[in-house]
Amino acid sequence: MTNTRTLPVALALAATLGLAALCWGFMAQTMGDMQMGPAASPGPFPAFIAMWIAMMAAMMLPGIAPTVVKTARDGASGPAVLGFVAAYLIVWAAIGLPVYLLYQPHGTTMAGIVTMAAGLYEFTPIKKEARRRCCRGPLSSGLECGFFCVVMTIGLMATQIAIGIMSLGWMAVVTLIICAQKLMPPRALIDTILALALIGLGLAILAVPEHVPGLMPAM
Repeated sequence: MTNTRTLPVALALAATLGLAALCWGFMAQTMGDMQMGPAASPGPFPAFIAMWIAMMAAMMLPGIAPTVVKTARDGASGPAVLGFVAAYLIVWAAIGLPVYLLYQPHGTTMAGIVTMAAGLYEFTPIKKEARRRCCRGPLSSGLECGFFCVVMTIGLMATQIAIGIMSLGWMAVVTLIICAQKLMPPRALIDTILALALIGLGLAILAVPEHVPGLMPAM
């Protein structure tokens, strides 16, 4: 039985990581000429939502690759695996609407406050429970997986949006942190260091924004 599942599992993994890689390429090309920093404008909604979906696929799919592999290994058909990934991305696509409606070009003060709040969120039971359940079984669907991943990463995503929604550099940093939290078991010391680092970054944004990469001068 194991041998018969090897090819579908490999295809599921390759498709997931391949889509993420394509989206990274798209984002690199798209963001190359975009304005960075808190003062960036989201632009027209159709262009924003296309960019947002590609961004979420690039950032989130690497972290759920093991979950996709497990779904395929447990006997799910090819269409079922694709449906799992599609449902997961639908959750993140839906998040793009409130982000677009609520986002406003802002200054470094707001960016610093949001970043510190994200650090404090790392200490909350909600974050810890969502991290425990995100991309870990038992998960009934891609929608459920997506929901817990949204709750787990909302602070980090808010930080990226506040510092520079159009910044490829901050997108890469946040992606690495999210993947580490999805793929590694929780460690109290490491999680505390991350939370304190976010709070420290927020303070740095407030105090010396000119020394924080990707930020524009205070407004």
